[in-house]
Amino acid sequence: MTSDDADPGRGQATPSLGELGEFGLIERLAARLPAGPGTEVGIGDDAAVLAAPDGRVVATTDFLLEGRHFRRDWAGPGDIGHRAAVRSLADVAAMGARPTALLVAFAAPPGLPSSWALDLSAALAAEAARAGATVAGGDTASFDAVLLAVTGLGDLQGRAPVTRAGARAGDVLAVAGPLGRSAAGLALLEAGLREPAGLIRAHLRPMPPYDAGPEAARLGATALMDVSDGLLADLGHIADASHVAFDIKSGALDTRPLVAAAGALGHRDPLEWLLTGGEDHSLVATFPPGTPLTSRWQVIGEAGPGHGVLVDGRAHTGPEGWQHFR
Repeated sequence: MTSDDADPGRGQATPSLGELGEFGLIERLAARLPAGPGTEVGIGDDAAVLAAPDGRVVATTDFLLEGRHFRRDWAGPGDIGHRAAVRSLADVAAMGARPTALLVAFAAPPGLPSSWALDLSAALAAEAARAGATVAGGDTASFDAVLLAVTGLGDLQGRAPVTRAGARAGDVLAVAGPLGRSAAGLALLEAGLREPAGLIRAHLRPMPPYDAGPEAARLGATALMDVSDGLLADLGHIADASHVAFDIKSGALDTRPLVAAAGALGHRDPLEWLLTGGEDHSLVATFPPGTPLTSRWQVIGEAGPGHGVLVDGRAHTGPEGWQHFR
């Protein structure tokens, strides 16, 4: 039997969500999602109670919708749970905060095997743990497709939040983590290809450097954001909020990991994935000139007077990244 139709703990057929019921599912989820040290009341009550040692709480929320953000014929429950966690955890880190907890609302068809939901929750918990957080609670419902809404919470640890509005002319622009790999992996999947496997995995299970967010804050970052919609699009938000212009140096962007995929897809320019591909959830930040950056930060450009985002001194033509409702 596969994990989709058997309960490994009992050696029996796994009930569907409809057969297990809401409270049976919650009971099994609670058994697999232990409370973290900052959780005073966890899964099973009307609401969670979490410690807030800083006196402030960073909060963010994200949807993950079947057919829009994932396809079950491409991604297993572990992949989907992982990506659901990443989206909120990266947003917390992008404020310079340490992720502490996730709240997860989950809806699915009643006929879905309960093992599918449990595998998804295990991946959520595992990625939260990688960021130093736990799953503290949520909600479940019946729906005709899989839907997740994840709220991420974080702790500033006594520091000021790093927003999009602090970049200044003369600041250096740097990124921590890969760019373009998730977009290349998605393009391969859309073309029916499964190689290079590393890029497929980068799309299904991106690995943001969460600890780079608090590190950027400690280093004195003036602005900080995660790259979810594309480097150009997300830098445009910082440029708007900070009233500066950015000039990206294309030579500082490493296209080598993407060359094989570009060839497999008909010699597409891999630089476009680096500039416009989202969902790697790496962190992009600005720092005062002369800031001693750690090795994880790759300088890719600078901020200057003006408005907008340039590449090698020129405006980029075409889409800059993902936008909902367009």
